[in-house]
This record gives sequence, C-alpha cells and structure tokens, in this order.
Amino acid sequence: MLKVDLHVHTRFSPDSATRPEKLVSRCLETGLECIAITDHNTIEGAQEVQRLAPFRVIVGEEIKSAGGEIIGLFLQEAIPRGLPPLETVRRIKEQGGLVAIPHPFDHFRRSVIAREVLDEVLPYVDIVEAFNARNVYQGDNRKALELALQHGLHTSAVSDAHTLLELGHTYVEMSDFDGTPLGFHQALAQGNLVRRPTTPLIHCFTTFTKSQKRLARLWRR
Repeated sequence: MLKVDLHVHTRFSPDSATRPEKLVSRCLETGLECIAITDHNTIEGAQEVQRLAPFRVIVGEEIKSAGGEIIGLFLQEAIPRGLPPLETVRRIKEQGGLVAIPHPFDHFRRSVIAREVLDEVLPYVDIVEAFNARNVYQGDNRKALELALQHGLHTSAVSDAHTLLELGHTYVEMSDFDGTPLGFHQALAQGNLVRRPTTPLIHCFTTFTKSQKRLARLWRR
C-alpha cells in the first residue's frame, strides 16, 4: 500500500519556506511514497521535487480562480490565476489532469471556493478533500465528506503541509497505480483515509512566513 499526500507546499508558495531537498528527505523519513506538490499558482516547485525524489511526485497546482481555489493534478503546464472557474477546470481537463477541490467549507481561508462556484464546477470534479489537516473546525471536514458521498466523488485526506513537521501524519493509504491519472483515480476509489488534525497554531507559522517574504521583496526594491 502507498502512503499518498495530495496537497503539499514548498518555498515556491508565498506562505511556505520548505526547500524541495528537505521535503524529499522528510518524506523518506515518514514513509510517504507518493505526494502531489500543489504550490499556489505555480508548478515550479512540483517540477523541482519531481527531479529530486526517488518516489512518485504528482505535478499539481493550487490555482486561485476568480471564484476561489481549485487544485489541478497531473499537470504538464501551469494554469494562470484569476481565470473564471469553469475555464480553470477546462484547462486542467485539457491536460488530462484531475480536478480536486481543496478545503471546500473552511471558515477561515479567504480564498476558499465560493458555494455557488462549487455547484457550477461540481460536474467536472474528480476528488474532494474530505479531510484537510489544517481545517480548524472538524465540522468543515465532515461537510466536505458529506458533499463527496452525496455526489459519488472520490475523497482524499491531505496534510496541506506548508512545513516539514506536518508531513506524514495525514494521508491516503491506497494501492499502487500505473502512473496515469486514470489509474490513480481508480486506485484512490479504494483508498483508506488516515486523518490526524494539525494544531491550529501552525497557521501562525504560515502567516509569519508570508510576512517575511513580503518584507524581503519590499527590501529588495
């Protein structure tokens, strides 16, 4: 069985300082055998980790569409931020990728997908994050699971790791797959969700990292 985490960030995200080489080492330590790097609005981090890792790395992107965040998995090219949600989904599908909805009901994240947008894109969604370890309210995770069950969608449990400490606690246990999006999707259907919430204090590290990077950019000007 593979230990799979479908939502991981690197220093290529504005709110993470995780270096790709350190991330690879941590995955090996914790037994993660397949991860999706889903940096905000870029696939550069995913491509770098893929070059370094001796295990499976899915190239993903957490895209801030005009209606909220949507994740594309198995991407070949980055998808620009700010596009209409249906256009974002269309571009993921054109690459043969899978569409995942991250933390759809989280109360605290400003860029969470809008409910009316979720209804609009739901026919094209492949995966719903039924458990995001960074969600503060577990009721938000339960609502996501109910949504997936109601619409017959595959589910995932993800760390949404922005730091090394978060890796290896929340993941999906699933059978190996043939490397294709279809093969992955079929194997995920039988996956077992391992769910361990992260302390809400982890958001303080994220905020601090984002502020540090913003100050560094201002200083370079």
